[in-house]
Amino acid sequence: MPDADFDFSELLPTGDDQAAFRLITADGVSTVEAAGRTFLQVEREALRLLTETAMHDIAHYLRPAHLAQLARILDDPEASPNDRFVALDLLKNANIAAGGVLPMCQDTGTAIVAGKRGRHVLTDGRDEEAISRGVYDAYTRLNLRYSQLAPLTMWEERNTGSNLPAQVELYAKDPHGHPDHYELLFMAKGGGSANKSYVFQETKAVLNPTAMMRFLEEKIRALGTAACPPYHLAIVVGGTSAEFALKTAKYASAKYLDTLPTAGSPSGHGFRDLDLELQVLELTRQLGIGAQFGGKYFCHDVRVVRLPRHGASCPVAIAVSCSADRQAIGRITPEGVFLEQLETDPARFLPDVTDEHLDDDVVRIDLSRPMAEIRAALTKLPVKTRVSLTGPLVVARDIAHAKIKDLLDAGQPMPAYLRDHPIYYAGPAKTPEGYASGSFGPTTAGRMDSYVDAFQAAGGSLVMLAKGNRSKAVTDACARHGGFYLGSIGGPAARLAQDCIKKVEVLEYAELGMEAVWRIEVEDFPAFVVVDDKGNDFFAETAAPLLTRIPVGPPA
Repeated sequence: MPDADFDFSELLPTGDDQAAFRLITADGVSTVEAAGRTFLQVEREALRLLTETAMHDIAHYLRPAHLAQLARILDDPEASPNDRFVALDLLKNANIAAGGVLPMCQDTGTAIVAGKRGRHVLTDGRDEEAISRGVYDAYTRLNLRYSQLAPLTMWEERNTGSNLPAQVELYAKDPHGHPDHYELLFMAKGGGSANKSYVFQETKAVLNPTAMMRFLEEKIRALGTAACPPYHLAIVVGGTSAEFALKTAKYASAKYLDTLPTAGSPSGHGFRDLDLELQVLELTRQLGIGAQFGGKYFCHDVRVVRLPRHGASCPVAIAVSCSADRQAIGRITPEGVFLEQLETDPARFLPDVTDEHLDDDVVRIDLSRPMAEIRAALTKLPVKTRVSLTGPLVVARDIAHAKIKDLLDAGQPMPAYLRDHPIYYAGPAKTPEGYASGSFGPTTAGRMDSYVDAFQAAGGSLVMLAKGNRSKAVTDACARHGGFYLGSIGGPAARLAQDCIKKVEVLEYAELGMEAVWRIEVEDFPAFVVVDDKGNDFFAETAAPLLTRIPVGPPA
């Protein structure tokens, strides 16, 4: 006999989304009758093909809604010139990536697949293997980057050379009430945005409007720009565990939970707080960080999800989806294998404007000159100045920095290439046939912060180029040694490869693959002066708390 007091509710009771889908194939699916029920049989090839197609599409195409948000920045009179410059560059990048050759970002990410398999779906039980094979086929056949490192010992690692393993999570659940459907969310999560996922163990004290807004202002500022804004920001308050809160935030940043209820109930299900979403969005617009180099558009939008919690715990999770907003939903039904239709013609979002309509003066910097002359030109420029770089750059990132530091510690001199040329923190995707470079955007500068003082003291890294904000230690080192940090736009890796990078060659550590030391030739490479040789840091200007507190409560 049913218990009248039992009240079951899913933790995340989402409704059916309204995305448009396209048919991939009608093969590999069939139905069979048994025990008075109709079952959907799904062959391994259907899962493999859907996964391979999805990983291709999310590397090259974006959702129409995301592109429309970029276009709106160009039409907003309140947007800063830097906001509009970044937005236009990202739209140009989307058009190049949509050609299907150069992926939109050089960090083609960790492949993440979350699936809901209905109770009337039959497979051979090797779903994770079939999905992983689809990931393998996409990454090995396309111009994507291998970023996964296999631990050989606790301290030794080796690139897997295929971007496997993928993160595959499958759940026994009827998608949107359909027992004969199989739904999968495909994501490619690069290191920049993945590293901006946080969970904070708070208490009941944060659960009031004033305390929550004060807490969120501090944590949102700390996100910085290393993950390539404008962001899709997700915030989750509560959770049956800290890890569930963080996973929910990741799903929310992908718009996967948009159909949650908008009010709570005694059963304890999660819901979206639409009023708080608007208030937090307004807060992000007042921070002054903008679309990477000052302005209004730090975030495109905000999702806030409230979850139930244990009385002694109050996790708060924050996650972002970056300008490479890579996700798509796949579905397998009795009618066939379907994938969410992403935008294959992003040119329709490009405005009838040019760079000249967007910005003030751009200072051209000739990188073929001696380092002393490059620094003499940069010392005349205030922070936030937009520059255009032409000439040679040396490229090195995490592992190469560690190897060079070992050389210095052993008493060897700084390599000449780091003394003579600016250094670009980056790691390329594969170079397509007939191209000078694969997608080759900047990586997060902060990961190299601990090396800067020692490298500059040894005469290297005096002009650095990457994305995101730096620590005070870097600002102090630049003031001490006469160095500079130039911020590159995070996101438009395909455009940089096609339009700005003219030659790529390995200088050292070829065995490291994308982590090798490279020498590249660039032309009209866009950047901004972020930290100068006088101790000025653009991002320090946006670090102070807002003088005007954002109003709390429902918007008027």
